[in-house]
Amino acid sequence: MTINFFGEKLKSVRKSKRLTQLELSRRLEVSKGTISAYEQNLSYPSIETLVKLCGILDTSSDYLLGISDDLPFKMGGLTDEQMGSVLQFVSLIEKANEVVDRNNSIV
Repeated sequence: MTINFFGEKLKSVRKSKRLTQLELSRRLEVSKGTISAYEQNLSYPSIETLVKLCGILDTSSDYLLGISDDLPFKMGGLTDEQMGSVLQFVSLIEKANEVVDRNNSIV
């Protein structure tokens, strides 16, 4: 197993939460340079820091470490109408994948 994408995933999740490196560093109680080093794969957090990082970013360590590609997310802040639109979109993708899978099994 490799964690080559840890920094990229960390940066992506951090940005999706609209946090700067400085804001995340303050919440994590480390230097901004430490966050930068994590995002550049120059260093990695301790297990204790990783757990705290996952709590702050509301994500799983499995995702950050590349064990899983499933990005857990919550649809907080969305209206019922917006959540319905997201779920409809997901449903359309699932149906499209079923068609592709069926077509691939025929070939």
